[in-house]
Amino acid sequence: MSKKFCVSLTSAKNDTDKATVAFVVANAAVASDQETMVFLSTEAVRLAEKGYNDDMHEEGFAPLKQLMENFIAGGGLLYVCSPCFKKRGLDETRLVDGAQIVGGAKLVEFLSQGAASVSY
Repeated sequence: MSKKFCVSLTSAKNDTDKATVAFVVANAAVASDQETMVFLSTEAVRLAEKGYNDDMHEEGFAPLKQLMENFIAGGGLLYVCSPCFKKRGLDETRLVDGAQIVGGAKLVEFLSQGAASVSY
């Protein structure tokens, strides 16, 4: 059985609830000793830019910035869809610590190794 877990996220400020819950689940996976990857695509790539998530805080949860920092500190992988990032004209020099811009092949490779996956 694979010890890999993937969270695919497409939301950012357009749905802060989904973005928050995705990182709550990702943190739970990391804490459960799963090799965990969050794949940010479409609108969610904005979360990879420093400062974007500073004001995102859903009631009842830790602030999103803190959830993302905890995820990275716990050994989580934060992958950012390259075409989605470029389409939005975002600045690669402003990536949050731990974020990596990758192509879709990286997601396919991770999933093909038997990773369980959820999408938000």
